[in-house]
Amino acid sequence: MDSDHMRASDADRDRVAERLREAMAEGRLTQDEHEERLDALYRAKTIGELAPLTHDLPLSGAAPAPGAPVGMTVSTDEARSLAAGSTGRENIVAVFGGAERTGRWLVEPRTNASVLFGGIELDFREAVLTQREVTVQCAVIFGGVDITVPHGVRVVNNTTAILGGTSLHGTDTVTDPNAPTIRLTGTCMFGGIEVKAKGPKKKKKSRRRGC
Repeated sequence: MDSDHMRASDADRDRVAERLREAMAEGRLTQDEHEERLDALYRAKTIGELAPLTHDLPLSGAAPAPGAPVGMTVSTDEARSLAAGSTGRENIVAVFGGAERTGRWLVEPRTNASVLFGGIELDFREAVLTQREVTVQCAVIFGGVDITVPHGVRVVNNTTAILGGTSLHGTDTVTDPNAPTIRLTGTCMFGGIEVKAKGPKKKKKSRRRGC
């Protein structure tokens, strides 16, 4: 099926609504234009009907065009294939144990990471973001969340620490407003959230043995 004729999801509409809000704040749309496009947005039923609402607006930090996920190290076709399974949010829970997301995985607009006496590992180096800015909502109690991002990704820390803390390593030099952005929110109590920027994973080379 042509992607223009695919039914639009609530996540698709939310991304467009956010871009329209930003465009009005940037002075690209008047109040009346913003309201007209919002009316059209909530009447839209397909991806094709959403696209014209932002076709004359540049991409910004929070909202690419619908159906255009942000791949970090993957091709567009592969990114679109992964994004087809988007549900809008994901819950990752580690209670007296561990959980991880590594390799090729789809990052929903909102990821809830809940830890109680355990740990979660999130490696974004080969991940695909469903939109240019995603949120990781953390609830960490007596545990930790380890996050690895590729160089060039902005990490915005909006977490609250109570006898705990969030540390960022190598991510404070990214100032490009159009860079993929991961926003951290939530609470860290008697635990920690550690974010590191690293290069791509090294592929293991196969060894040939001589006869």
